[in-house]
Formats: sequence, C-alpha cells, structure tokens
Amino acid sequence: MKAFKIILKILLALVATLILVAAIYVAYVFISYYRIEDNLSLEVENRAEEDSAVLNKEYTIVSQNLGFGAYTADFTFFMDGGKESRARSKESVIDCIEAGAEKVDSFSPDFILFQEVDLDSTRSHHVDQYLMLQDIFEGYSHTSAVNYDSPYLFYPFNSPHGASNSSIATFSNINMTSSLRRSLPITDSVTKLLDLDRCYSVTRIPVENGKELLLYNVHTSAYGSDDSVRTAQLTMLFEDMQSEYEKGNYIVCGGDFNHDFTGDSSLTLNGSETEYGWAQPFPDDLVPEGFTKCENYKDGEILPSCRNCDIPYEEGNYTIIVDGFFVSDNVECVVVENIQTGFEYSDHNPVVMTFKLK
Repeated sequence: MKAFKIILKILLALVATLILVAAIYVAYVFISYYRIEDNLSLEVENRAEEDSAVLNKEYTIVSQNLGFGAYTADFTFFMDGGKESRARSKESVIDCIEAGAEKVDSFSPDFILFQEVDLDSTRSHHVDQYLMLQDIFEGYSHTSAVNYDSPYLFYPFNSPHGASNSSIATFSNINMTSSLRRSLPITDSVTKLLDLDRCYSVTRIPVENGKELLLYNVHTSAYGSDDSVRTAQLTMLFEDMQSEYEKGNYIVCGGDFNHDFTGDSSLTLNGSETEYGWAQPFPDDLVPEGFTKCENYKDGEILPSCRNCDIPYEEGNYTIIVDGFFVSDNVECVVVENIQTGFEYSDHNPVVMTFKLK
C-alpha cells in the first residue's frame, strides 16, 4: 500500500507538471501574439534603371506563391490534411526557391508579386528566402511586407511547425516611389493563431503622364477564418483600390486570393464542386465598378494555379485556380496564363499577365 501511494504521488506530480507546462506554453503563445500595425511604410531598395512606366507599352507581371520553399510535388501539409509541417531539409528549401525564381525569371517579367517568402522560420530551416530573391533578381527594385510573425507553435507534436517570420515581396524593373503595408481584418477567435498576420502591400511606381501605377500584392486568408472575415478582407482591399482609381491612378492587383478565382474552376478541373472551405467561389459582387477580373486566359485554357496538399501530387489530383489579377479600367489586360510546372517546387503555379497602361 505504501509503494502504491508513492507511485500515485509520482504520477500526480507528473500530471501536474504537464498541466503547468501546457499552461505556461499557452500563456506564452497568447502573450507573444500581436498584430503588426496598419499603414506601415515599407523599406524600398531601388536598383532598377528605369524611373517611370510609359503608356501603351506591354508589361509582364508574374504572381508566384513560393510555398515557403517546402512544397515539392510529393510534400503534404498538415493543415491541408497531410502529414508534414516543415520542409524536409535546408537544401530542399534552397532548391525549391531557386527553381521557382528561375521559372519566374524565364518570363522576363517587369514586375513580380511573391507570396510566402520566409525570412527566418523553423519550417523552412531559417533560410532567408527574400535575400535569395534579391540576389537572383539583382537588377530589380524591391520591397517586402511581413505577413506572418508567429511564436513557436508546438504542433504537430512529432515535428512542430515552430516559429515563423514570413512575407510577401514585390519586385519591379522600374524604381518605386514608396510602398505601404495594410493590415487586413482577421478573426477574433482563437483560430487567429492558425492564420497569418494577413496584409497586402501597395507599391507606387511613377507613370510618364504624372499619374502612378499601384501594384497591390495580396494574400488573403485560407485557414482559421469564416466567410465574414474573407468578405471583410476583400471589401477593404477593393475600397482602397477604388479610391486610388478615382484619383486617376492605374491599378494592378495580384496574388493568392484563396478563393475559386473564376468561380467554377473547381468544377471545370475536377468535375465536382469544391469540398474545401478555403476554396469557395470568388464573390464577384464585391468587385467594384471600374475593375475587371482578368480571365482572358491564353487560348481559352482553364488551367490550375494551385493543388490541395493532403496527398502527394499526381495528375488527376484536386486542383483549382486561386491566384490571379484584377486591373482598373485604365489598364488593358492583354492576356493571362496559368503556367503548368507539375507543382515541382511549390503548391502554386506562376500566373503570368501581360498588360498596358491606357
């Protein structure tokens, strides 16, 4: 009986210790949580040779979500129903970022909108991907906005996602006047810990007629948010864009919208409606007057820009279009194309658009 009491005390002490550790960790996560301030001026480094955009010239812009360098074609992600939470190695991260940058560079873009560019994250083995991109696109002006600055997330328990510091990055071969970070609304519930510190950036580029070309780099919510939050994010974005358009400026907005961009790409590509909450049809009724969603795909082909990462990619798996562009009516969208890469270096394909300023 005495031995039993000793064992029971030890077990109770262990349970109490585990509860205390868990409580301390939960407190750490909530105390560490904060939102980056809105209307934050971003540092711009100008390296380009041109100082202003010209009218009626064809420009090429590429949007590419790099998936923090983790998503080889056989990578599965725990928040998509897969198993993995981190890139498999530092070397794999470097290979994926280099492959993504090489593909983007192959289009000789004038402007580039990158999403999921890690700065110093456990999940990507602390590779500074923004620095890598600066070296690769050395003749481009650039700026970056942090959209995920997370304390250490100890989940999944077998391989924790860890601490994250990630960004969206904009590159231009025309020098930038300024760039601004705008904080998007997110959920107030505990699930905010699973979402990024969502934002978009607004980068200003002079135009020869005295107006400005505004590049909006966007990555809206997928996880941890409901329809009301996603609607609030898009409403804020479009109101900002409309205000600038009414001033006579040119607007090009691109990125990862985490919606079925065409509204029916899930059905077209998979033969069925989406089963995923993050891939609902884009709410076209929110698009303001004076703006166009760019859907004039090359040769009329509806091709995917994203895959779900619950299982390794094979042709025939679930794919969808979530990446794309909007332009104001004073911008002509000449053609747009979702480039097919086999998802070899990211769970997103690059989207390439050619446009003119009228």
